[in-house]
Amino acid sequence: MSNNRKKDALDYHAMGRPGKIEVIPTKPHHSQRDLSLAYSPGVAEPCLAIAENSEDAYKYTSKGNLVAVISNGTAVLGLGDIGAQAGKPVMEGKGLLFKIFADIDVFDIELDTKNVDEFVNIVKALEPTFGGVNLEDIKAPECFEIERRLKEEMNIPVMHDDQHGTAIISGAALMNACELIGKDISAVKIVVNGAGAAAISCTSMYIAVGAKKENIVMLDSKGVIRSDRENLDPTKAQFATNRDLYTLADAVNGADVFIGLSAADVLTPEMLLTMNAQPIVLAMANPNPEIAYDLAVATRNDVIMGTGRSDYPNQVNNVLGFPYIFRGALDVRATGINEEMKIAAVRSIAALAKEPVPEEVNQAYDTSNLKFGAEYIIPKPTDPRLITEVAVAVAKAAIASGVARKEIEDWEGYKDELRKRLGKDDGIMRNLTTKAKKDPKRVIFAEADNYKTLRAAQIVLEEKIAHPILLGNRQKIEDLIREYDFDLQGVQIIDPLEEVDSERFNTYAAHLYKKRQRRGISEYDARKLMTNRNYFAASMVEFGEADTLISGLTKNYGTTIKPALQVIGAKPGSRVAGMYMMLTEKGPIFFGDTTVNENPTPEELSDITILLNEAIKRFNVTPRIALLSYSNFGSSEGKVAAKMRETAKILREKAPDIIVDGDVQANFALNSKMLKDNFPFSCLNGEPANTLVFPNLESGNIAYKLLQEVGNAEAVGPILLGMNKPVHVLQLDSSVREIVNMVTIAVVDVQEHEKRG
Repeated sequence: MSNNRKKDALDYHAMGRPGKIEVIPTKPHHSQRDLSLAYSPGVAEPCLAIAENSEDAYKYTSKGNLVAVISNGTAVLGLGDIGAQAGKPVMEGKGLLFKIFADIDVFDIELDTKNVDEFVNIVKALEPTFGGVNLEDIKAPECFEIERRLKEEMNIPVMHDDQHGTAIISGAALMNACELIGKDISAVKIVVNGAGAAAISCTSMYIAVGAKKENIVMLDSKGVIRSDRENLDPTKAQFATNRDLYTLADAVNGADVFIGLSAADVLTPEMLLTMNAQPIVLAMANPNPEIAYDLAVATRNDVIMGTGRSDYPNQVNNVLGFPYIFRGALDVRATGINEEMKIAAVRSIAALAKEPVPEEVNQAYDTSNLKFGAEYIIPKPTDPRLITEVAVAVAKAAIASGVARKEIEDWEGYKDELRKRLGKDDGIMRNLTTKAKKDPKRVIFAEADNYKTLRAAQIVLEEKIAHPILLGNRQKIEDLIREYDFDLQGVQIIDPLEEVDSERFNTYAAHLYKKRQRRGISEYDARKLMTNRNYFAASMVEFGEADTLISGLTKNYGTTIKPALQVIGAKPGSRVAGMYMMLTEKGPIFFGDTTVNENPTPEELSDITILLNEAIKRFNVTPRIALLSYSNFGSSEGKVAAKMRETAKILREKAPDIIVDGDVQANFALNSKMLKDNFPFSCLNGEPANTLVFPNLESGNIAYKLLQEVGNAEAVGPILLGMNKPVHVLQLDSSVREIVNMVTIAVVDVQEHEKRG
């Protein structure tokens, strides 16, 4: 990692509340009565109920949705035995993934012991607290014994994800790859390079889904594991061979499959060329695979390749499995995670890759044709169907194999519950980031002589989200780069003041003068204005020397947007509006107009609403739009209420396909039960509104800032709508994260503009 990347990682974990997870109360707790029910004396009642019936712990406590992520820090990622406390950030990270992908709560527990008996006894004693145990980053061979004993001696699901997570995902990939090339998995010759916990478990899983043990060769750091090796570990001995093979080159010659769970660059192009036709290569060493993806496909155009990396096709990522396996196991109160449940997960993941891909996944990867094939043998981690398909398959397998203590009768209802657990967000910013990375664009940072702007430029460059262009005082920019050791080598720096005599500057000034000469701007004024970075940046976009611009960090909104309006302007026949995407615990809610139109008329509001509707659909969200007021459907005759009712009337005539209603109060718009009970005639019934249109700028601006500060929502915006070319203006004093989010939005906006021509 670069020095800046290292600093970003440390800052990320240290900022605000240190760490990545916290405990949040789930019940009201503000009144004395609440506290008396939560603790003494009210808490005695659930205690007595659980003492009488232990299963009531699932009814009255968080046990049924609580997993322990437990490690002793002896095999942490690629860092090795760094100790329990040093491994804590990884365990917190695993907890975060459980929560965002499957809504499972986690306590991470780091045990400072390498003694198997002590480890097992401590974890066993924790059983009353948890619904499941995810063992993590424990070295082999101890991990095998620890998991075996805990599974035997505990009555809750236990799984060592380092072993079984990779086995499940790669097992699905192997099954699909074999099907794709028309070879039976029972006939393929498999080479497994690596003999650690993951390799042993992967190999066992391949056998469980049909591979033949006699067709498998395993290697460790000493070479091929042969039965004549002295002091052979029992876990490795089960995969020893008598064949005349000693090296990796020997093993892969004539093989159909290479499984890499070892180290970078050990599989050479020469070795790859000796494999059979249509070789399957799952090179899963991280961060660099056993053979680089580009090198492998350049060596063999018939190779089917998977890695552990997200920047290449077929990422073998444990997040495709563990959140949903535990979700299914918890929901039926399984006493364990058995082979039937793991195989069910393998088959459900494999089957999902052969289903039509949701449009939101295609959009996230900037394609329209993701389909089962050499570059798509397993689903993408952003696929929202994983929670319903994998969790349901695991839950059904638990019930069928007799380890479930709770039956599920309504499977469609269960799927609906799973979808609701994740709200409507479905990782919208993660999907947009993935989409941006597929086709990065040239983004001008118009305030590049500012630390935050340069930090954001550094991040989007490293993450391959955008190609930054730095605009501002050259000396200040270069000084900041040196002071903070930014790695921005090769990034273009432009100082408008150095451009005054250039042909480009003259062209830009002449263009501005021509557009605004009848609006009070003289030729002298045009040249003077062009030394302003926002005018210069807008001109670069207008003349195609950049794709979009970001500005507004240090200037008020009106000052920043004016140059873009004068140089680029609105789309013909359109008006300009501002939209915020508020990322809340219940999913994204879109606000408009929050930044541009001060007191729009009903006709103007209808135009703004149509703009919002079109923009939100590009995020693969179906807009459900509430026209807000202080009244509900005519309960007041005030001017604002009347304006919103008139807007609704215009929209029903102008855009009858839009789901929109009003006037309506915000609480009714966002609470579907209240709305249905009181106003069953509203077209918004069924689900809460996800788009709020405010009667004026004042109310919209106040609302988003209140939600941002008091409601702890993340504000992404303002997203500028209706411009002839993509331009985006930041909030004053935006954070680095907010700048990066806006750059991501800007890049995706450019991609959409290009698609629409």
